[in-house]
Amino acid sequence: MTDVAFVALACGMIIGLGAIGACIGIALMGGKFLEASARQPELINALQTRMFLLAGLIDAAFLIGVGIAMLFAFANPFVA
Repeated sequence: MTDVAFVALACGMIIGLGAIGACIGIALMGGKFLEASARQPELINALQTRMFLLAGLIDAAFLIGVGIAMLFAFANPFVA
């Protein structure tokens, strides 16, 4: 395999594993939010604010990984 093929595989793994991690993280967070709001309905507004903040941070981590993968795909510093 050539260097370009390894870079393509690495980019796919970065994006795929990042997407899986983000999906699992948001699913766990959503489940915990529903449990907490069912136990204490008076805290729904505060919990919802924190949930959306955390969802943004989880998605931001995934999008940073996508950006790094695109950097390697289009402006690869490893291939001369």
